[in-house]
Formats: sequence, structure tokens, C-alpha cells
Amino acid sequence: MAVHTWQLDQPHSDVKFKIRHLIISSVNGIFNEFSGTVKTAETYSFDNAVFDVSINVFSIDTYSTERDEQLKSEDFFDADMYPEIRFSSDSFIHHEGDKYKLSGSLMVKKTTRPFTFDVLFGGYTKDGFGLNRAIFTLTGSINRNDFDIHDKDTDEAGTFILGEDIELHATLNFTLNTEETHNRS
Repeated sequence: MAVHTWQLDQPHSDVKFKIRHLIISSVNGIFNEFSGTVKTAETYSFDNAVFDVSINVFSIDTYSTERDEQLKSEDFFDADMYPEIRFSSDSFIHHEGDKYKLSGSLMVKKTTRPFTFDVLFGGYTKDGFGLNRAIFTLTGSINRNDFDIHDKDTDEAGTFILGEDIELHATLNFTLNTEETHNRS
């Protein structure tokens, strides 16, 4: 059976997050560098597709250089020791309509835990350059304590400055070269 490898098109994709800050607001951020693949048995069928996505922790961007440096420090992501966040799937299951569940292992720092994303499959098409494109929107939420992403600071009232849940949102656009499609089909 042929395996088709779709490559993540980073310029047409994004990886975002949001966390509560001081209870009344949120901090939003993105990762500027990431890569990944989706492997499928059939060119245009994503049944049982296998996703593998890697994020460069050093590329974190919260629109504040000082905050970004703090997030890369040992207090949070410890980017020097753990420069990569990784998700590897073990199932991609159709739920209803264009909705799927993507389950697998999420590795942040030294911790790997089972995780499931809600996925909206945007479909596939062939672009003007002959590339097959498929787009997926992933959403989910992790508890930062499960991955040892801590800040021990509290405000004047003793309340933690950051919330515990980190909302994740990614729009991932994958491409498959037409020549690969013809050579492997």
C-alpha cells in the first residue's frame, strides 16, 4: 500500500495559544516556527491519517520580548533543555460532518500525555501551482500544571497571575506534490 506524505505549509498555517492573566484578561501568543506531516494511505482520504507536528519553543511570540524570554526560561518551558513541543497522533476519527477527533501523544518539556484535539476538516483542493492542499483547524485545552509549565508568582491578593488552562488553536495547511501523487498512486 502506498503512503502519501503531506507536508505542513508553514506560511499558510498558524499555531496560537491563549491563557488567562490576572483573572480579568488574557495573554495571546503564537509560535513562529513549526513543521509537520500527515501520512495517508490514499491521496484524498484522511481516514486513519497519521499526524506528526513539531513546534520550536524558541519561536514563542507574545508580542512582548521580556515576557517571551521569561516563557523560554526554566520557570516555564525551559527551552534550553526542551526546545521542542511535539504531537504525534495515533488516531484520526470522523465524528460528524467535517468534525473529527485527533488523538495522540503531546510532549511538552519532559512530560508526554495522551491528548485529543477537536478538528474541523476544511477540505482539499489543487492550487494554481499543481499542489494538492488540505486544511485542518485544531482546537483544545491543556492544564499547564500537567506539563510543569509553572509560574509561582501571585498578585497582591495571593491569586496566581496566570490561569491553569491554556487554550490551543492551530490552522494547519498541508501540501502534497502532484508528481508524488502520480508516482505513488
